[in-house]
Amino acid sequence: MIVAVLRCGNPDVPSACARCQRPLSLCLCALIPSLSSHTRILLLQHPSERRHPLNTARLAALGLANAQLEIGETFADLPRWLAGHEAWLLFPGPEAVTIDRLPPASATPAKRLLVIPDGTWRKARLLLHTNPALAALPRATLPPGPPSRYRVRKAPAAEALSTVEAVVAALNALEAPARFEALLAPFDALIDGQIAAMGAETFARNHGGPVRGD
Repeated sequence: MIVAVLRCGNPDVPSACARCQRPLSLCLCALIPSLSSHTRILLLQHPSERRHPLNTARLAALGLANAQLEIGETFADLPRWLAGHEAWLLFPGPEAVTIDRLPPASATPAKRLLVIPDGTWRKARLLLHTNPALAALPRATLPPGPPSRYRVRKAPAAEALSTVEAVVAALNALEAPARFEALLAPFDALIDGQIAAMGAETFARNHGGPVRGD
């Protein structure tokens, strides 16, 4: 069962799929898996990301049974969502712990909750500023890994990942030997579709790289 808060369609996209909110001709639902995890994922999305065509937090929420997607700038229910969990905020900070140093989720007595803000770095910091209970959580960061596959959106740093990639990296570290790369199948298809729509030459000129598979 997907616990995420999922709206019933996107009014800005005619004939859109009510589930993935993509145009029906570009529906990604056939590629979205249904994965279980010990770790609960709470995605807090800034409203500016809600109708972004590359909404990877939504893809993560759709593909994970133990996930919740909430949209807003302030979250009055955050204390209730955190209650009864060993909660960590996936966000850098001077006292952040590398996530692969945490005990496996299946070995902890309390249910583990990983809270992930979704938005630009500036908007994510704004979410922390306007939600003191969020900013007060102990923080975790991802270990070094491969570069982002998010080839159509410029990142502020080489190690920056999209939200769905961060979810996959975090769960792979916390729940090994289980793997969660299946969450990236609709993400890769979405990126490939964006590149095809803009054309290989435009992609190479604006993003400085070849089309995947070249």
